[in-house]
Amino acid sequence: MKQFLLTLTVIISVAVQAQTDPKIYDIIDAVSEERLRNDVKTLADFGTRHTLSDTISNTRGIGAARRWIKSQFNNISKECNNCLDVFYQKDLVEKGRNQRIINDVMVVNVVAIQRGTKYPNRYIIMSGDIDSRVSDPTDFTSDSPGANDNATGMAGAIEAARVLSKYKFESSIVYLGLSGEEQGLFGGQGMAKYAQDNNWDIIGVLNNDMIGNISGVDGVIDNRTFRIFSEPVPPTETERQRRSRRFYGGEVDGTSRQLARYIYKTTKTYMPEMNPMMVYRLDRFGRGGHHRPFNDVGFAGIRIMEAHENYTQQHQDIRIENGINYGDTFEHVNFPYCKKLTAVNAITMASLASAPPTPKEVGIGGIVEPSAKLKWDKVEGAKGYKIYWRDTTSPTWDNSRSVGDVLEFTLEGIVIDNFFFGVAAIGEDGHESMVVFPNKIIR
Repeated sequence: MKQFLLTLTVIISVAVQAQTDPKIYDIIDAVSEERLRNDVKTLADFGTRHTLSDTISNTRGIGAARRWIKSQFNNISKECNNCLDVFYQKDLVEKGRNQRIINDVMVVNVVAIQRGTKYPNRYIIMSGDIDSRVSDPTDFTSDSPGANDNATGMAGAIEAARVLSKYKFESSIVYLGLSGEEQGLFGGQGMAKYAQDNNWDIIGVLNNDMIGNISGVDGVIDNRTFRIFSEPVPPTETERQRRSRRFYGGEVDGTSRQLARYIYKTTKTYMPEMNPMMVYRLDRFGRGGHHRPFNDVGFAGIRIMEAHENYTQQHQDIRIENGINYGDTFEHVNFPYCKKLTAVNAITMASLASAPPTPKEVGIGGIVEPSAKLKWDKVEGAKGYKIYWRDTTSPTWDNSRSVGDVLEFTLEGIVIDNFFFGVAAIGEDGHESMVVFPNKIIR
């Protein structure tokens, strides 16, 4: 009996360890509402951050804004013994590239990399946009404070750097300020190409675009719900992969969708008061964001943003019309909510950067059998593996089983026809990789 109780205690202890990590709660607590407030105020006070705005002034325009952002990353780096590699990444975009580029402009991104201790070439990225705009996308002189869109996302990336730089992680984390979003996603395009040219292994991109509004134009006030936009499958998939989906499934199981599910699971585990809302769409209807250029070249990327938008405060000239205050100004930002969504990003990145890589190949079999067989390749640093499955109509991985340090397992009594399956690698401290949907058939 004593031996049974001891074994049961060990099993429970391991299960709890696999589910939660105390440092993740510390990270949530460390995110500062006051610092976010101060940073959003500073960014809004640059007057305009339009991509084509002043680059010489020290107090107004996108040039002053990006220099200030870089100085913040440099200050954070000094506090952590130069743990951040801070630099500009830039590309020239010539006049006439589209209707919004009315002058030649150097699109400049601000990059801060916290190198991983074990996998320095594996990157998890949190991005916010530097630039802002008013009603006319070519108006680069009028006041455009862009407090919510997107000083909140940029301030969130800076705050995440302040918090996570106190820790060491196996994989690298990138805190990124992207320019040129309002002119055509040019900053993201330049950074995605830079990542390709430098052979970055990107785990995922968390694009934060508007994370500070809780009062929707529809009258709804909600300080707990947020949206995670993700595309179903990569646009770079092959014709063979597309054909396979007709018979084996996977229409909603690309890497970006698995990243969205990972954020959902991490949030529900550590911040159960929050309501992550997965939206099965690349972005809002007919619109775009800075995760898309990364998706375009095959990287996993999603958009995190508020659930209820107020269109009177987006892309608007500052004015009062019919009793409505138009304009994206500081007083409309809800900072307790901004803090929550910044924490969602921070704990997701901390969890992913602490986890081993995903299995590269996952095979599945069990046709006309009362069981599902899974087989996967060994992952460096993995101490075990977990099989996930869900109803074919479910948006989330609802069932799971840890199977130990093995490379194949049969789920008896679970009919392959009725579920979708995936496999994640588990590290020594219990952190899991993203789930990998099967990519080959085994007999």
